[in-house]
Amino acid sequence: MTQRTPRRPRIALAALVAASLALPSTLAAQEPADAPASDETPKAAEAEKDDRVVTHHEIELHGETITYTATAGTIPLKQEDGKVKANMFFVAYTRDGVDAASRPVMFTFNGGPGSSSVWLHLGAFGPKRVPMGDPPGQPAPPYLLQDNPDCLLDVTDLVFIDPVTTGYSRAVPGEDDGQFHGVDEDIRAVSEFIRLWTTRNERWPSRKFLAGESYGTTRAAGLAEYLQDHDGMYLDGIVLVSSILQFATTSFDAGNDLPYALFLPTYCATAFYHGRLAPELERDLPSTLEACEAFALGDYWTALARGSSLPADEERRIAEQLARFTGLSVDYVLHADLRLEIGHFCKELLRDRELTAGRLDSRYLGTDSDGVGGTYEYDPSYAAIQGAYTAALNAYVRSDLGYESDLPYEILTGRVHPWNFGGGQGYVNTGESLRQAMTANPHLRVHVANGYFDLATPFFATRYTFDHLDLDAAQQQRVTMSYYPAGHMMYIDAASAAKLRDVVAEFIQG
Repeated sequence: MTQRTPRRPRIALAALVAASLALPSTLAAQEPADAPASDETPKAAEAEKDDRVVTHHEIELHGETITYTATAGTIPLKQEDGKVKANMFFVAYTRDGVDAASRPVMFTFNGGPGSSSVWLHLGAFGPKRVPMGDPPGQPAPPYLLQDNPDCLLDVTDLVFIDPVTTGYSRAVPGEDDGQFHGVDEDIRAVSEFIRLWTTRNERWPSRKFLAGESYGTTRAAGLAEYLQDHDGMYLDGIVLVSSILQFATTSFDAGNDLPYALFLPTYCATAFYHGRLAPELERDLPSTLEACEAFALGDYWTALARGSSLPADEERRIAEQLARFTGLSVDYVLHADLRLEIGHFCKELLRDRELTAGRLDSRYLGTDSDGVGGTYEYDPSYAAIQGAYTAALNAYVRSDLGYESDLPYEILTGRVHPWNFGGGQGYVNTGESLRQAMTANPHLRVHVANGYFDLATPFFATRYTFDHLDLDAAQQQRVTMSYYPAGHMMYIDAASAAKLRDVVAEFIQG
């Protein structure tokens, strides 16, 4: 049984200046109790709600019984005049019976844009997990939820954050939620949440970490700089799961040849997994990938750079090598002008079996309505996890955490679009923000977790990004990477989840 005790906030702190005004948020003085009410006061009071629910639990981790407190609810984001702009939903887990100031705390979120934190929450680091069986399988409903043996509560407290319009987080009625839907707008809102939670829970003395997945890594890199420059909050470390900081590495746009080379090793890993390579390349994945990577940034990159000036005999030689590393035919590669887009590869690899490979995890296979299309109709790896995580979260929040809401919990929503990626002709790149944060904070460390079968944020693109951050030798020593025989959500694989837990725990304790 769990005890449910609603808790009121200690103080109503001012929060977010309207993102539409593009002004930094500042802490405003609290109005005296007898201050005259403004026109906005009734609306602000109605919008600001204390809906937090506290429950108490325990879990066995590595032979130790850990008791902890779970807090689920929202924190209001305000303008300096006290007007509430949005309420951000979170679930926090704090260990009982310890000095909170000496405990690390990790702020955790997923990406999208438009994703809630459910994946890292119920897949990787939280006290409960959705069991997926042995990937690439798909569990059948009704779905289960079990204690997570790879939970990080033995080494850090955890705060799972849902950005505005994801999960239960919403802009208040009358506010344009578009003011939170953009690279900079999102960073400002999430940073304000982190500052408020840290202040209200008296955790400024704690060591602080961020953990983001996918677009959440884009956010985390931007947050590292923004929290330092705007709030004076210096972080101890950042965990990037399936990272994307430089969007040029994954954007298959006319004139941008970079993704074709950087996706190639993941195409190769996928073909290896499905047995589509020559026998000499099927013996050992790491050695095969090493050869593929050398080709990708060697002869292949040179051929792409030459464009239409590449001689026909050289084009065929490159096509033969591409076919060798991808399991596709030489003719198909030539018809693609040596440039293999992700959707085309996923459709073509197993076309003879009328199967398509997954994007988030290319070990998963799907079936389209026909076998002659140019690209896949859906991502079978997302279909495998969507139902299980959605059902588990909705049941868990009400039954275990005692938080009740009739709003739909937005797992991964398109309601955040159009997303403001910024103007101009360039690509989003928060890698520079991370470099600046690491330069100003010589104690900031970064760990990057990569899945070999991740076609959403390929591992080779991530390595390329970090090789081009212009970090000096000392800064490079503060960046570590780990690799997993799994996909974008490597933690749905039990062995990879255990390894990820050990790597991150060591990183936090480092």
